[in-house]
Amino acid sequence: MQTTLSPPSPNVATSAALAAPGTVQLTVNGETKTLQIAPWTSLLDALREYMNLTGTKKGCDHGQCGACTVLVNGKRVNSCLTLAVMHDDHEITTIEGLASPDGTLHPLQMAFIDHDAFQCGYCTPGQICSAVGLINEGQAKTEGEVRELMSGNICRCGAYTHIVDAVMDVVSGADHK
Repeated sequence: MQTTLSPPSPNVATSAALAAPGTVQLTVNGETKTLQIAPWTSLLDALREYMNLTGTKKGCDHGQCGACTVLVNGKRVNSCLTLAVMHDDHEITTIEGLASPDGTLHPLQMAFIDHDAFQCGYCTPGQICSAVGLINEGQAKTEGEVRELMSGNICRCGAYTHIVDAVMDVVSGADHK
């Protein structure tokens, strides 16, 4: 005797409710935006596809490369691994929001330029946001700590030495204007 198992008939009302976009308010780079998005939209996709903030990169989309790193309430977050709806009351900062309103670059952005800490530039936004976050978290005191704490940010060009030098310069209080 052969038994065939088939999935239960989908409940059309339940499917429609799951697929319906919801409203989320995100405060990104000091500006609050209201978005209509599906509840499973990642923060990365909300930033890139709905807010047109393309500085944050989609690398692996699995949280393994760090290209999507942004700051949420000053702490580092892989935006591909978190849902946008989880950040309704949070301050989100992307690479576009690090510079001052007058256009003055963040000290880490200047340090990356001064130390030639980028080559192709694809990982640079995530590297910089991660470095800002680890400094905000008070964890970047030695080169070894910086290397360990930045190990989740992959640079395929191999600019790691320059990246660590840039971060250490900012940690030490070097002036980058």
